[in-house]
Amino acid sequence: QEQLVESGGGLVRPGGSLRLSCAASGFTFSSFTMDWVRQSLGQGLQWVSDSTPRGDAAWDADAVKGRFPISRNNAKHNLYLQMNNLEPEDTGVDYCRKGEGRGPGNQVTVSS
Repeated sequence: QEQLVESGGGLVRPGGSLRLSCAASGFTFSSFTMDWVRQSLGQGLQWVSDSTPRGDAAWDADAVKGRFPISRNNAKHNLYLQMNNLEPEDTGVDYCRKGEGRGPGNQVTVSS
């Protein structure tokens, strides 16, 4: 059974940093592009960033460009999102996603 579990969210002040992790199991992690997506209050699911299977290429949304480097460790079946210079607009629930499936999500709140 495929499973994705996020961790690392929390409350942080504007300008702060958080590192999200996603532990994957039940599939060949190194064979799939993996995404991070976010749902903010009152909004639909928004794509944040993704990483190719080998981690040799990545793309991110304009809203986070240059602030949220994505990475992965295929040996550990983990996906990461380093969130730097956080802004209140980054508040939401962040999900690790593979295709149509995603984890339960992790709350990130940016507030002073």
